Amino acid sequence: MAKKEVMTDLWVYDMLKEMGGGSESFCAQGSNVVEIDKALSSASKKGTGNVGFPDHVGVVKDFLIVIEDKANLNKHIFRDEKGLISQEVKAVTDYAVNGALFYGKHLASKTSYKKIIAVSISGNEKNHIISPIFVNERGDYEELENLETLISFNEDNITEYYERKILKATPKEELKNEELLKIARDLHEDLRNYGNLEDKNKPLIISGILLALSETEHKNFAITDLIGDKTKTDGEKIYRAIEDNLKRANVSPEVKRDKLLNQFNIIKDNTTINEINPNLGKTPLKHFTEILYKNIFINIKYNSSTEDYIGRFYGEFMSYSGGDGQSLGIILTPRHITDLFCELLDIKPNDKILDPCCGTAGFLIAAMHKMLSQADDETQKLNIRKNQLFGIEQQDYMFTIATTNMILRGDGKSNLENQNFLNQNASKLQLKGCNVGLMNPPYSQGSKQNPELYEINFINHLLESLVKGAKVAVIVPQSTFTGKTKDERNLKTKILKNHTLEGVITLNKNTFYGVGTNPCIGIFTAGRAHLKTKKAKFINFENDGYIVSKHIGLIDDGSAKDKKRHLLDVWNGKAEAPTKFCVETTIEDTDEWLHSFYYFNDEIPSEADFEKTIADYLTFEVNMITHGRGYLFGLKQDEIEYDEVIKNEE
Repeated sequence: MAKKEVMTDLWVYDMLKEMGGGSESFCAQGSNVVEIDKALSSASKKGTGNVGFPDHVGVVKDFLIVIEDKANLNKHIFRDEKGLISQEVKAVTDYAVNGALFYGKHLASKTSYKKIIAVSISGNEKNHIISPIFVNERGDYEELENLETLISFNEDNITEYYERKILKATPKEELKNEELLKIARDLHEDLRNYGNLEDKNKPLIISGILLALSETEHKNFAITDLIGDKTKTDGEKIYRAIEDNLKRANVSPEVKRDKLLNQFNIIKDNTTINEINPNLGKTPLKHFTEILYKNIFINIKYNSSTEDYIGRFYGEFMSYSGGDGQSLGIILTPRHITDLFCELLDIKPNDKILDPCCGTAGFLIAAMHKMLSQADDETQKLNIRKNQLFGIEQQDYMFTIATTNMILRGDGKSNLENQNFLNQNASKLQLKGCNVGLMNPPYSQGSKQNPELYEINFINHLLESLVKGAKVAVIVPQSTFTGKTKDERNLKTKILKNHTLEGVITLNKNTFYGVGTNPCIGIFTAGRAHLKTKKAKFINFENDGYIVSKHIGLIDDGSAKDKKRHLLDVWNGKAEAPTKFCVETTIEDTDEWLHSFYYFNDEIPSEADFEKTIADYLTFEVNMITHGRGYLFGLKQDEIEYDEVIKNEE
């Protein structure tokens, strides 16, 4: 076997190990399953009826997976004149896809397995193609989208992969999101129709009711108590339950608790939502409370999830109203991005987290979930909740929503502050000892008149507010790293002088669907100057596996887990990638810190590509000469005329 083939086999073997659950069942050149091994005894690709072995065979759940690999990308697939995958002997023996399909069809006819995935892999770690084909028990097959890794086929993911890609079914997670958005839409309508509330007060009503519902388990509040009494209104009952819950959550100092309660005055002071509505037969407050208890409260309180439910509601409400969210630069971060931040920074249970523009607390919720999942015992979990999560939020109502969110998640203390982050002394913030910073700052607020509001200034202030060596991830518009103005260029210089840029990841343009911002993730190390020899990574992750679905927004197209695994492998140095995906390079403060700035094409053209380019060039040259522009190629006019005479005589 050629050296290149051996290297490809070893790389595929490593990918199978990385795949996780179910990878232990894979065997090279055979199978430890008697039925499969027997079927392979007559699986010769040359059609002789003798033994034939795929490169790897494994069983994950009730799926039989067969893998064929080739070192040469040009040997990936051969199609016949009709465009079908050829099953002629030479194609089957020489090409990865053709061989994988051959084995898939053979095993479909010779075993009892009804779900077979034939996977063909060509190339190497850096430049490769992974093509899966689904084969059913009748030998019918369907070509599926190419992948980057084999993670879709582990025990945790293969059923979802089958449902999405083969059955074309809507996954449970997507149905759950649709349901959540429908609840948000219906509540938005009810809040408008029955409450006539200002946009920013709608999520406050939601937050307050959810806090009050937390008191049901302490017998201090019950939905049945909401009877529309005029002496003690439903709003007053909910307000008192909120007050009790804030005390129970140990929200301190008292001035902070009073500030929160002041935001919830709307619940008891608004007459409309406290009067019995004839169409409902109850007060709007009771109506809202019943809906939230049934559909949202139980999910937040008793399900372990990084989903920022209140944030989703806020975003949905603002999308209808065009409220002040976007005018203030407030763009809430999607869940898959908050989770990605935690994985990129490899957050551990002993980390201390700071989000200085925390919005509805989406990053803090994701970080807390990640840390708790790794914690050893209840003592460590309690310490995480009480002492390791810090947030700052300037907008009063947003601060109230964030605090509510954290209390509902049982954060134990709610270390959130209602302050302007940029006005906070960085050295004083450093004393908190936070070694991880996560941030989605306000967008498009900076100007020559207000340069301190440029996103790059928020980044610099965050870096200065953390301990030396802290890990930082921010999501900002791509323009943040181009240095449009003198102030922004100066800040880029300052950042490199005091901190290290680890890299920038360009994201899907629809990440903030409906907003019109092209975002990217910047990752830094605080307190350590960027060395001239330091190589930063610039990644193009626009193709992240998320697509826009009408009426829902951004959804996973079924490939998001595979693509995220590839991203993390490349980011962590576990896998190589071509420059179209990742460029690793030294940088200057005057550079545009984006993949598009550093990208160069390092792909070696195939023989066919080379021949086509030469043919195109020759056609272009002849065309120019015959139109009197031979001087472009160093030809004199008399030479051109002589050539034309000869051509005419011929």
